[in-house]
Amino acid sequence: MNAWEAVLLGLVQGLTEFLPISSSAHLRIVGELIGSQDPGAAFTAITQIGTETAVLLYFRRDIARICVAWWRSLRGDHGTDWRSRMGRGDHDALMAWYIALGSVPIVVLGLLFQDAIENTFRNLYLTALMLAVFALLLGWADRVGAKRRALRELTPGQAVAFGFAQALALVPGVSRSGGTITAGLLMGFTREAAARYSFLLAIPAVLGSGFYQLVKSAGEPVPGAPGAGATLIATLVAFVVGYFVIIAFLKIVSTFSYTPFVVYRLVLAALLVLLLLTGVLEPGGTTAPTP
Repeated sequence: MNAWEAVLLGLVQGLTEFLPISSSAHLRIVGELIGSQDPGAAFTAITQIGTETAVLLYFRRDIARICVAWWRSLRGDHGTDWRSRMGRGDHDALMAWYIALGSVPIVVLGLLFQDAIENTFRNLYLTALMLAVFALLLGWADRVGAKRRALRELTPGQAVAFGFAQALALVPGVSRSGGTITAGLLMGFTREAAARYSFLLAIPAVLGSGFYQLVKSAGEPVPGAPGAGATLIATLVAFVVGYFVIIAFLKIVSTFSYTPFVVYRLVLAALLVLLLLTGVLEPGGTTAPTP
């Protein structure tokens, strides 16, 4: 992968990470179309460090407030009984626990299905199917969801449901934001509330996965995988582009429906199947196997 290809893939990652259209699917498709082969799950996870750093920057005040509230509750500022230490009555302290609780499913499933995530799940026919199925689910959820609940009404059970929805994004084509937003809409949350929680919930999972793959790649380089320089360039580009996408996306979802994203996903799924049937793309990709 040369520098220009890295810039292009970083641009793709930054543009698609926060939209409900699956950044991993786009990297998988574009990487092969430009002749760089399938960039691989490790490259995808590492470049997501860039976009997640953009989340940290954009939501820095929210994150700082949540962390401070959590620590104050834990040390007993609001009472020494266990309920008070767990954040009873403090929305921000509870949010910290909910984010942690919602991160458990993707961590457990990510470890259990690591080999499938890096290989089997990257089959492009499966990607096309997920793009189409979750497009229809997103459209349905946006149509029938009550859109009345605010994040302050989040419960532990709903936090876990959000977490399982996020874990579905381990399969390219589902979309991390698409899965969590769909779940949020079906549970009655507003579009903006579901989107904001999607951003916050992704922080531990995405950064954890990214740094895990970074350390793993440094210790066990995969033949044929993008080099460190190309990965760094893509990550930096993803950070810059991703920051502005966050700003635009939150403004869009507070005003418009998700219909354009639903249509886009269906069109992309149909185009992907066409490219596969005509032999332009190979379903299994051409990335080097994991040693």
